[in-house]
Parts: sequence; structure tokens; C-alpha cells
Amino acid sequence: MSAPTTARWTPGERLAGRAPLPDAPEGAPVVGVLALQGDVLEHLRALRRCGALATEVRTAAGLAQVDALVLPGGESTTIGKLLERFELMQPIRDRIAAGMPTFGTCAGMILLSDELEQDRPQPLIGGLHVRTRRNAYGRQLDSFDTRIEVAGIDGGPMDVAFIRAPRVEQVLADEVEVLAEVEGFPVIVRQDRLLAAAFHPEVTGDDRLHAAFVASVLPATL
Repeated sequence: MSAPTTARWTPGERLAGRAPLPDAPEGAPVVGVLALQGDVLEHLRALRRCGALATEVRTAAGLAQVDALVLPGGESTTIGKLLERFELMQPIRDRIAAGMPTFGTCAGMILLSDELEQDRPQPLIGGLHVRTRRNAYGRQLDSFDTRIEVAGIDGGPMDVAFIRAPRVEQVLADEVEVLAEVEGFPVIVRQDRLLAAAFHPEVTGDDRLHAAFVASVLPATL
């Protein structure tokens, strides 16, 4: 992909007094962050720290310019409705079917799931062969931090933040790999070029999961 022009500051960072990040190295993958709703800014910064050329995606034209996509945390029902309103749902499904690396965190995991453990339907991208439960650990007041071991991630346990977090209730296909669990339930899963985490890896300062995803966009594999 040809890299779109991006500023070294993400909007709002200059006013907040945050230092700009260095330019991405030559040949860096272009990784989009879906920017309709949710925790977009911190994902952009984490991806840039990991050497990606990170950019916001709001349109089908913007989606066509990226090598990979991050679906951030937020409100999954709202994001799903906005995907339909902005006619992004089917283009994302088509890119995923064509092999685009995609990383869903929290609400992003919900959106990627084939099935949800709930009575009311909501718009989903699908493609990840799991059944997921929204708010599996409770409401906002029940959010928590913990440490988990992640298969394939060196450097010891990761500190992770579960904020109104989902979890995988059931793996529906053999090709889904469970990379980490909490209380016996999968919280990181991988299926081919799809990666999903139930928590918010962008808020803790530990970039190893983002770095592994960026590496997976390159010829090297996660």
C-alpha cells in the first residue's frame, strides 16, 4: 500500500502537550484504526511506537489504503450501527475474507465474533469463529487490572486492563487458537490473520501485543 500523508501529531495531542512520535521507517506497514467511536488515539500512538504508519479509517476509501486494521474498544452496538450507516460493514468483511490482518480489542473482539451470548441481535462484522459474551465481568465499576501469560509473547506476563470487558464463552472451530485465559475463559484468541483481545492493551504502556500484530502484517508471522 502507498502510505497516506499523516501528521506526526494526532489531533488533540499538541494541545495536551504530548511529544510527537518519530516518523515511521521506510517500508512500514500502513495500519488503520477504525475511528467511528471508541479508544482511537491510544491505539494510534501504540502502533506508531511499534513502527507502523498508523492512520484513522472512517470511509471505504480510507480502508482501501491500509494493509491492516485495528477495531478499538468502545460501545460495540454503536460502532456496529455506524459501520452500517457509513457503509463500511461489507467492505471490512470483504477485506477480512481477502486476508487483511485485523486486531479487535474489547468491543472490537465483540464485532469480530461470529456469535454473541445474548438475546438481542446487533450488527457484527463476524469472521472469528467464537461465541462471545458482552460485559462478561460486570459493569464499569467492576473493571479490573490483572497479569496474564500470553502464548508467543516473550518478556513475562502482561499487565492488562479489563474495562466492561467481554470474554469468549466458546471456541467454535479448531483453527481458533487460545493465547491467554482469565478464570478459565479465553481472553486472547487468534485465527489465521485475525487477533482479538478482551481487554484494552493500548492503555497500559505495554506494547508487546501491538508489536506482535504489526509484525504479523509484515512477511514475518505472529
